[in-house]
Amino acid sequence: MSETLLHASCVAIGDRGVLLAGASGSGKSDLALRLMDRGATLVSDDYTALAPRDGRLIATPPPRIAGSIEMRGVGILTVPHRAEVEVRLILDLETLPERLPVFDRRVIAGIALPFAALSALEPSAPLKVEQLLERFG
Repeated sequence: MSETLLHASCVAIGDRGVLLAGASGSGKSDLALRLMDRGATLVSDDYTALAPRDGRLIATPPPRIAGSIEMRGVGILTVPHRAEVEVRLILDLETLPERLPVFDRRVIAGIALPFAALSALEPSAPLKVEQLLERFG
């Protein structure tokens, strides 16, 4: 199956990838930067290439933006990054999360992955990402 390009940032927390999906201004880069401050590694900012491999969904950065992340109000930063990671969780940064959510799955390239909504700009968002990854990813 061919590669899919998704409007999402991706970070690796340990060996597990988290897709931060949303439109421009939804907080993808901001949340990725805060997760990186907590030890995550950037895979890709703003757009992520996704491809199935051996029943897993693999995220890679498009070559043109590999190792770059936008810090709004500052500019484009060059940072260490991973060339690929297995995606284990998808977070929708555009939909308001329920107080006590019911978790779902989304299919990308034929692979079903845990999916949840998250308010990216809340101060607790990085901790919520880590908790969601522990529980569902």
